[in-house]
Amino acid sequence: MARFNYHIYSIMINSIFKTSILICLFLFGLGQTGNSQSIELVGADVLNGALNGLALGGATMALQNSSDRAPLRVGLGGGILYGIGTGIYDNSKISKGEQYFKSATFNDGKNSTVIVLLDTFYGAAGGAAIGGAISLISNDPVLDGLQYGSGAGAWIGFGFGLIDSFILADGPDDFQASVNTTIKNKAEGIVQLHTASDNLSMGFFNPTLFAQKKVTSHSISPEYSMGMEFVNFNIAL
Repeated sequence: MARFNYHIYSIMINSIFKTSILICLFLFGLGQTGNSQSIELVGADVLNGALNGLALGGATMALQNSSDRAPLRVGLGGGILYGIGTGIYDNSKISKGEQYFKSATFNDGKNSTVIVLLDTFYGAAGGAAIGGAISLISNDPVLDGLQYGSGAGAWIGFGFGLIDSFILADGPDDFQASVNTTIKNKAEGIVQLHTASDNLSMGFFNPTLFAQKKVTSHSISPEYSMGMEFVNFNIAL
């Protein structure tokens, strides 16, 4: 069986250079209609997607024990498309000009693809460590264990990263819902007390405006007066 070619680094540099040109062209077209925040978010997703595609292409080469560069080419192209699609998805989750933020299991990120990319690298590193350890125990070539372990780990990390980023992670919608719940359950007052879960909130000394209907023989009109609520409660069931 032919030995796996370990000169992937130079191939990745050349591919990243070509990818950068494609990204610049894409962002230039996007900039004609989008704002700078959207361009930055999509650009980061595209770049991360391209790097993730190259990493998975290298992992495929490692698992196939082949020096054929086709997986790198396919991974790069697929990663760019994945990055563009994710960039559009990320932009749909925030209002114009807002900062995107996502909190996942192991990492926080300003876009969805960076979490997947980091999980992919963590998987590759963990797989290499496990593969090397197994090779040492079984007295097999350590390089083979590192090669196959990192390849399998990268794909496992990528799969977990997708679940982590798009299902498990807290995104802009979750943060906004948490803020809305806190505001909704907040009792008004100069002094405020609330439980850790925000189910019960108490407010003290809340200046307020009272409205009453004033009825005369000719009309009904509202009449307003200032007042003070000394204590009020807000309970979320």
